Amino acid sequence: MNKMDLTQGNIFRNLLRFSVPYLISCFLQTFYGLADLFVTGQFNGAEAITAVSVGSQVTHMLTVVIVGFAMGTTVAVSRAAGARDGNRIRQVIGSSVILFAGLALLLTVGTVLGMEGILKVLSVPGEALEGTRQYLLVCFLGIVCITAYNLLSSVLRGLGDSRTPLYFVAAAGVINVGLDYLLIGGLGLGAFGAALATVISQALSVLMALFYVVGRIPEIRLSRRDLTLPGRTVRDLLVVGGPVAAQDGLIQVAFLTITVIANRRGLDAAAAVGIVEKIIGFLFLVPSAMLSAVSTITSANIGAGIRERGRKTLVYGIGVCVGVGLIFALLCLPFAEDILRIFARDEEQVILMGGQYLRSYAFDCAAAGIHFCFSGYFCAYGKAYLSFLHNILSIVLVRIPGAYLASVFFPDSLFPMGMAAPLGALLSAGICLAAYLILRRRQGEFV
Repeated sequence: MNKMDLTQGNIFRNLLRFSVPYLISCFLQTFYGLADLFVTGQFNGAEAITAVSVGSQVTHMLTVVIVGFAMGTTVAVSRAAGARDGNRIRQVIGSSVILFAGLALLLTVGTVLGMEGILKVLSVPGEALEGTRQYLLVCFLGIVCITAYNLLSSVLRGLGDSRTPLYFVAAAGVINVGLDYLLIGGLGLGAFGAALATVISQALSVLMALFYVVGRIPEIRLSRRDLTLPGRTVRDLLVVGGPVAAQDGLIQVAFLTITVIANRRGLDAAAAVGIVEKIIGFLFLVPSAMLSAVSTITSANIGAGIRERGRKTLVYGIGVCVGVGLIFALLCLPFAEDILRIFARDEEQVILMGGQYLRSYAFDCAAAGIHFCFSGYFCAYGKAYLSFLHNILSIVLVRIPGAYLASVFFPDSLFPMGMAAPLGALLSAGICLAAYLILRRRQGEFV
């Protein structure tokens, strides 16, 4: 196992050694949707592009909720690893297996039965409705694969191993691209083929991860007595995982609400916003990787009683996120249409509108990096509710009303609509900084 000791050595080096493999793993998971969208755009028009982009947004929302719950497992395993408590590690993993099995069942049944309601709420354009329905049905039936993979990955990352999950998802990504060309290009299955390729690839990544964990890490093999739900362990998992899942889910609800606003502006606007959301999802991989890295490294050092290292990790993480985010945003200014043309080469109106949206939205990557790192830090201290608080305020006060008002007062351009996201991120960043300073000063927390 590619395990590192997160309680020793150079902090910045540990941050990069942990976050870069995680970043690449997240990229490859996002790559599923990007590959689906790219290949779909090569062989189909705006209807299929819209079906894949809207459908994949829904499945991405489910994925980030699952990843949010898995953060509870990562933090708990990391604390136990920092304290060198093997029994506690197995107890956390066993409880997580039961909780995630229930979560997978609940999400699968709920989404399949509620699919028509989901389609209605999303206001999917009529031309893309059937394709979106097919895409969602296949992906909903594959939720168990998303859940299992992210649980296994969260355990490995909690143990300080962010490299091994990368290998599994990399292999699955290659398979996904091959299946996309076979099912979409060769067999002409459109959105249905895109979803099928994604689910098959995810299932293979789960099998590879499962064989590795069972065969190569005997110290965390579970016995029947580990498969229980003791109150303390469940509380530890839910205190962190629950608020993070709710926060990430609400963020995705905000994205979907903006998608609904765009869908009501017509097929071209719907396709443009759907493509840009995919691109932004890719750009957000750095903040997401830093959130996980800050949370895991800080948790391990809390378990080892070395809290100052966690604070320094937070500072380094924010610096990396803001720097990389600004570079991404500035690159999007001159090349926005070129980026859009990769996914919709023959749809000039989609490219024009998408370019407008991307130029303003891209600055969210730099601003959001600040509150992402704070969220990871808060989670490590068991205060994930602070992450939920700043996100809900940002969504309710800025993101959704800003996007709606921009669509009303600027009906000919998507640029103002894209500004709602970075403005909301700046509000979140301000709330996080204030919460950090207040708790550190008044309660002596956050060394």
